[in-house]
Amino acid sequence: MSYYWEGDRRFNSWATYTQKKYGSRLQKVSLNTGFSCPNRDGTIGYGGCTYCNNEAFNPSYCDPAKSITAQLDEGIAFLKRRYKNVSKFIAYFQAYTNTYATVELLEKRYREALAHKDIVGISVGTRPDCVDSTKMDLLEFLSKTNFVSLEFGIESCYDETLKLINRGHTFDQSAKAIRLASERGLHVTVHIIFGLPGETRRQMLNQAKIVSALPVDSVKFHQLQIVRGTKMAEQYLSNPKQFELFSLNEYVDFITSFTERLAPAIKIERFCGEVPPGFNLGKSWGEFRYHQILGRIENNFVQKDTWQGKFFKQKG
Repeated sequence: MSYYWEGDRRFNSWATYTQKKYGSRLQKVSLNTGFSCPNRDGTIGYGGCTYCNNEAFNPSYCDPAKSITAQLDEGIAFLKRRYKNVSKFIAYFQAYTNTYATVELLEKRYREALAHKDIVGISVGTRPDCVDSTKMDLLEFLSKTNFVSLEFGIESCYDETLKLINRGHTFDQSAKAIRLASERGLHVTVHIIFGLPGETRRQMLNQAKIVSALPVDSVKFHQLQIVRGTKMAEQYLSNPKQFELFSLNEYVDFITSFTERLAPAIKIERFCGEVPPGFNLGKSWGEFRYHQILGRIENNFVQKDTWQGKFFKQKG
């Protein structure tokens, strides 16, 4: 069968796309620059998002006391040992909000990363309420000679959910920021969390249509995990019945159904998230690693004879 994308996988794989475009899979190297967030420092709120504990996903080499170059050196050395066939890397400004500083400081940080010999681009994790025309000018300029992606944590398309998890912004702000970045020619990646309290499975599936209507280039999916040291962990321990967490088999079926409804042009960077077992208070999926879960999802596509965008309906 011929798919919208090139290749025989049943979804539009980000890894396959970069392999063909750059001659190598692009591996992201996480960075922590010491920035904060506006819903942590009191600008729009305190406490941060209820589900967030950066310690649960920051590699050990990510230390804001180290320079960007030092973090990249350590991270690349680690990743080259782990992935033997990777030679090109993206500097991933991951921790907290990486457009939440002056343009002068941002430019200094971004240029230091781009000056590294093994780096071919940057991916900037941020919030939709922390970008403006001046910062977009900088990113657009850098994108003329480098790969530049903006990663927006939209998390949910429903304002009621966003308020409940203390995101501090609306979905309309997400949509506007995504369009602004796309108009500047930047690669746009969005993050979505499935299983947030109050959302039904039908509502979660409906987000495929909502996201597909936006100029999104790639997406990262996350199943909700209850992470130690968060406000959500406190909520879960006091009343676990308010959370309907996915079992592994439930999630494989759910994400297959979601992908069937997703626009085929959107590249999928990852289907689920991982936190170290010691941080996870919720429903455990056992000791499965990401590649094993991905294998289950791809097998499910085959068994159901389905693929990304099978039920996607283009407007117009």
